[in-house]
Amino acid sequence: MSFNSLIFLIFAAVFFALWPLMRAGNSRRWSFIIVSSFIFYGWWDWRFLFLLIGTGLVDFVAALAMEKWPQKRRVFLILSLGSNISVLMFFKYSGFLAENLDHLLLNFGIATHLHSQLPDFALILPIGISFYTFQSMSYTIGVYWRQMPATRNILHFFAYVSMFPQLVAGPIVRAADLLPQLMKHQPITEDDQWTGTKLVIRGFFKKFAIADQLAPIVTAAFSNPVLPDFPVYWWLMAAAFAFQIYFDFSGYSDIARGLARWMGYDLIVNFNQPYTATSLQEFWTRWNISLSTWFRDYVYIPLGGSRVGKLRSHLNMWITMLISGLWHGAAWHFVMWSICHAFFLSFERIAKLPKKLGISKVGQSVSYVLVMVQVMIAWVFFRAENVGQAFRIIKIMFSFNGKLLIGSIPDRIELISILVLFELMMFFKIDALRMIPQQARRIADPVFWALAIVATVFFRGPGSKFIYFQF
Repeated sequence: MSFNSLIFLIFAAVFFALWPLMRAGNSRRWSFIIVSSFIFYGWWDWRFLFLLIGTGLVDFVAALAMEKWPQKRRVFLILSLGSNISVLMFFKYSGFLAENLDHLLLNFGIATHLHSQLPDFALILPIGISFYTFQSMSYTIGVYWRQMPATRNILHFFAYVSMFPQLVAGPIVRAADLLPQLMKHQPITEDDQWTGTKLVIRGFFKKFAIADQLAPIVTAAFSNPVLPDFPVYWWLMAAAFAFQIYFDFSGYSDIARGLARWMGYDLIVNFNQPYTATSLQEFWTRWNISLSTWFRDYVYIPLGGSRVGKLRSHLNMWITMLISGLWHGAAWHFVMWSICHAFFLSFERIAKLPKKLGISKVGQSVSYVLVMVQVMIAWVFFRAENVGQAFRIIKIMFSFNGKLLIGSIPDRIELISILVLFELMMFFKIDALRMIPQQARRIADPVFWALAIVATVFFRGPGSKFIYFQF
């Protein structure tokens, strides 16, 4: 069930109509969250509910076993991580591995048909599997590190693992952050309701009015069998995809945070204006924060982080980025995307950027342009149909062939530019509202968000799935 579907609107209306009646009492509240979330998730394919339940049960039991038999904590952690990673490997990477083994062995004259012999269900990616497995693993790792106690109530645990707002596309919520909130029964304030409403409006505006307007433009460019030989065109398309994926994914995160706020829960801010970063390291502190901090805390730092010498710290960072690339998808162009970021991050460390460029306006401007160029190059690999296409596009981008024309400028560009400016006004409007009298502010604020709703309805693009559903 997707946020941008009619059935979800019906589901949400029923859920929040019943929520005030179901919030009293932990068991009732948790049971209602679980049943509703299972309906939400099972609407896509009810069979994969057993996968969610099965991996969750392993983690729930493993955490309890860690506390009961502390001398065998490591064994139970390995059991938890092994079950989650095995499930991910089977559903997400078995087809990729089988296909590549077929090609590799064929080069040696050995004809195999591993890919065709896989069962059909192995080639279906359960929606949200990368998110809820990582969320569940954060629980067992937290218990193993003694950052939190294991919960004794299975309803409490599954309310955390399956809570529908962030279930299929994040943000990835740490158990230490959400489990305590699920214990509380406190009134939902007007601030919760209004903040949640603004987040939901902003999220739908980002998705419908901007990301869905950009989607046909980007798809047409990257699906074209004949690539236009105009450097400026491809820089424009790289920027279009950069905006599309940002507004699509951050829009989902905003909606998820808004729905959770209506429930009385506070989820992590997942995006913090990443395209204002003046270093690639800063970019990763602003982009998909819940995932980047997950990899930092559970992969990079356990490998030794930056505490084990310069060369080893680079290696740790490369390993972390490569795992991140594979997390996004079983395809070589995702691996190349991660290699790009790893290379640029290493270059940034070695060159001591942006410090070497200074803190002047010129230095900051150069740093910003350099980061955006690196990010755009990486996004080409991320969005391309394959690695070969990505290299051909990047070759055109840097060809400097004198062809300044960009062909036909997409007819939506002017409208999208206006909508992006409106989104920036949404982000910065709080400061602007402080400049007007409080009484006028009470009128201006609802009017502004009403305009956002109107813009979402009348300027919505062709409906499309959220990009991160494929991960």
